[in-house]
Amino acid sequence: MEDFKKVKKIDTHTHLNSGNTALAELAKEDNFKLLTINVDVPDLPSLEKQFEYASIQKKQFPDNIDFLTSFTLVNWDSANWADQTIAKLKSDFANGAIGVKVWKNIGMAYKDSANHFIMIDNPKFDKVIDNIISQDKTVLGHLGEPRNCWLPIDQMTVRGDREYFTAHPEYHMYLHPEYPSYEDQINARDRFVERHPNMRFVGAHLGSLEWSVDELAKRLDKFPNMAVDMAERICHLELQSQKDREKVRQFFLKYQDRLMYATDKVFESTSDEEIKKAKEQLHNTWFEDWQYFVTNDKMTNNKVEGEFQGLQLPKEVVDKIYRLNAVKWFKIKESKI
Repeated sequence: MEDFKKVKKIDTHTHLNSGNTALAELAKEDNFKLLTINVDVPDLPSLEKQFEYASIQKKQFPDNIDFLTSFTLVNWDSANWADQTIAKLKSDFANGAIGVKVWKNIGMAYKDSANHFIMIDNPKFDKVIDNIISQDKTVLGHLGEPRNCWLPIDQMTVRGDREYFTAHPEYHMYLHPEYPSYEDQINARDRFVERHPNMRFVGAHLGSLEWSVDELAKRLDKFPNMAVDMAERICHLELQSQKDREKVRQFFLKYQDRLMYATDKVFESTSDEEIKKAKEQLHNTWFEDWQYFVTNDKMTNNKVEGEFQGLQLPKEVVDKIYRLNAVKWFKIKESKI
């Protein structure tokens, strides 16, 4: 635990939707670099505003901030959609973005003119993805949702999912059986990755296979171009640790080159009190997660019912999941860490 601030680390999934640099300052203090993600979410600032915020953060803390851009499916049915999207991404890359985020509204919200859900394996994405590949950029994909999303609230396995889907019924697929199923989402994502073997793909949130390290292992075995981040899904690993800690630990040892630390922290705070609270919450999250990965302590937290034990991973594995894998998969320059 005493190594926490000594070790260089990267949180590969945050959303710094503010010109305030308080979390970047905290990251520097705790020896973190942050990857802030632009994402096409209706209740977040516009993509243009998110890019502006990311650029401000990067300019103020060039050694501690990198960012991903995103794109919209508005005008999807236009013959010019792909060319317009490529032009936007080229401009964003030229202005500092190191990759692209695709979000769950592909498969769960956007529909075409025929009222069909637009899935990520649609061939119309090919031209855009091929251009991203040609520019040596990485695709981060939040595609699908936790399997809990298709269950009633009282059957969900972790508190965080119960709280999120209670607050966001529009994304609670148990309430929307007319939408694509969990299997539909995962299968479309798998076809997408298979369709683009030269794409560097990072599956956000444990690739929406958070419920089973065995199922995730099958995809990592099948797709050598795929890695995953752990954003907001570490509690699912802790839950599985309760049942079979050694299985989870062996999963980390086997796939140590394909797993990346992340939190999914969203920062939009404005008041001094909100900023103070956000910094405390993020520091505590980082510190508790560090404890889970580096010690064999018996632990509890407010996301998982009951006690679980830390994985006590070897130092070389900790360095990979906290830094080296992010450097590799997102092409982050180590000199800037």
